[in-house]
Amino acid sequence: MAENRRSPSDSDQSLIDWLLDSDPALRWQVERDLLDAPEKIWRATRARVATEGFGARLLALQEDDGQWAGGAFFPAGFDFEGPEAQDGAGQPWTTTTWSLNALREWGLDASRLAGTAEKLAANSRWEYENRPYWSGEVDCCINAWTLANGLWLGADVDALATWFVEHQMSEGGWNCEWVNGSTRASFHSTLNSLKGLLAHEAATGGMQATREARRAGEEYLLQRGLFRRLSTGDPVAPWATHFAYPFRWRYSVLNAADYFRSASLVDTTPPDPRMTDAIEQIRSARQPDGTWLQETRHPGRVWFEVDVAPGHPSKWLTFFATRVLAWWDAAQAP
Repeated sequence: MAENRRSPSDSDQSLIDWLLDSDPALRWQVERDLLDAPEKIWRATRARVATEGFGARLLALQEDDGQWAGGAFFPAGFDFEGPEAQDGAGQPWTTTTWSLNALREWGLDASRLAGTAEKLAANSRWEYENRPYWSGEVDCCINAWTLANGLWLGADVDALATWFVEHQMSEGGWNCEWVNGSTRASFHSTLNSLKGLLAHEAATGGMQATREARRAGEEYLLQRGLFRRLSTGDPVAPWATHFAYPFRWRYSVLNAADYFRSASLVDTTPPDPRMTDAIEQIRSARQPDGTWLQETRHPGRVWFEVDVAPGHPSKWLTFFATRVLAWWDAAQAP
């Protein structure tokens, strides 16, 4: 029987060449995950994140006290009653948490931020109740990023992993609005919480309670096919199938599917068939030339743009979508 493979076409090679012609923060991931390049190749590219392009630019903006823009989640002196907070301009993306998220996701070696964990412990406080940085906040998403960033930088964040067990809702997910009385889980909050718990498990092996919490959170999304209401089966909202990079805190089926790919690699398990419709949503957004378009741009202050304007082919989205489909399709092949 013939193998279920095909030779790369000229269009495939053109797409890969286009993706490789990118910032080191993206290029090393293309080399590792799409080309299966030797480790010494992609590691050499990843090392350049600290000295070239997006990574080097963002590193240069870190302040002496370890922070970016003088704040944990909002810039120093941010006016919560002013125009920026009230007119739909959006969350500023320039501060410490967002900068750490980007550098970690881009693959920066933590050694390049030596001493940052200690500096943040000494100097950075959350805007909510002036809490110490590594103790976390009351927001699920913030705590998930703090957990992942703390593990990366070597901070003591074990208590944050347990926090998610204590704040999981009865249906299995999480909601950042729990502090305001919400008892219903949120797609956004659940996905971000899962990312933090997966980072903890990948780094430490996790605890029985955190492993069970992660699986319950995954079940919450899988029962809904990653984008449907459990009650009616209807799409939960248009944002679930609208794609934008950076992902920030927002949910999409692409963001969720990429998480489940990562989880499958940690768990050594195949894709769950309940993701089928979500995968087809991703596949249907592919353009004839094999790219995916940036559909929107999350409003808010940035240090610099790292992807294209809406309506243009996005290298980041094309990479994530291509990687997800390759993982999915490989599991479906005989």
